[in-house]
Amino acid sequence: YVLYSLAGFGAALVYCGSMGTALKWFPDRRGLAAGTIAAGFGSGSALFVPFISKVVHSGDWHGAFLSTGIAQGLVIILAAQILRKPDGSVALPAPKSTTSTRVNFNSAEMLRTPHFYMLFAMALMMGVGGLMTTAQVAPMAKTLKMSAATLTLALTINPLANGGARLFWGWVSDSLGRERTMILSFLLQALSLVGVVWFAHLSAAMFVTTMACVYFTWGEVYSLMPSAIGDYFGAKYASSNYAFVYSAKGAASIVGGGLAAILFERTGSWDPGFYACAGLALVSAILAVVLLNMPRPVKEEAEEAAFAADSSLAQESAS
Repeated sequence: YVLYSLAGFGAALVYCGSMGTALKWFPDRRGLAAGTIAAGFGSGSALFVPFISKVVHSGDWHGAFLSTGIAQGLVIILAAQILRKPDGSVALPAPKSTTSTRVNFNSAEMLRTPHFYMLFAMALMMGVGGLMTTAQVAPMAKTLKMSAATLTLALTINPLANGGARLFWGWVSDSLGRERTMILSFLLQALSLVGVVWFAHLSAAMFVTTMACVYFTWGEVYSLMPSAIGDYFGAKYASSNYAFVYSAKGAASIVGGGLAAILFERTGSWDPGFYACAGLALVSAILAVVLLNMPRPVKEEAEEAAFAADSSLAQESAS
């Protein structure tokens, strides 16, 4: 278990480091930049699913971990040689003033704002539904008497839909706005989860399609949240700031991984778990509406500086 946890820890280091760097390079297109990084993270597994499935079914899961681990390690080391953050010699496009702060919050300062907890709560609730579906695809397929070929197809298409969602919704958010995109995609996630209950059992095609819809309306969390972090709290500390929000995925995996299984054991049906997660997605959409109408976070130092400047101007006018 310790070694298994270390693998997840290493993946998070690569992901958060790459994400923070992307947010620094593209302040005017944070959604698309975050979506591109998140899409690679979400869809990359699709390339390995057939290979891993074949190796694992042969009984050699050790070989599957070893070979994919070595391959990923080599790619990461090579990519790291050209990865760098922008310095003063690079002219970057200005962030959009209507959506981005020009003040940088460190993690301690971010944790004192209500905006962080709103984003964390949405990431947590949306993550529960997505990770519940991820954990229960195979058991559901077995319960619904889907063939092994159908399950393999779903396991191949799902990460592609997940990665496509991150790229698509990140791109949309650069024009529509982060909060409005959250509202739309979260509502669609609620409908998709209900759609699994209503239609997945009808045929293999509906099983694959409804599952893909869940992934396409869940994966955007991992492009919208980092770009929103950059908008609300600046790019300087984007990696460490986003790490706090990304930790919601770990908490969601604990809840989502066992939630549907527990409910299935007690009720004999997958429906309650999907309905519950649809409710969480709906609550997330409501929170996004609240976030849209909240004023942007302001640093205490910035407030004090603005107050001092106003006082100075007032004194000059009076004299």
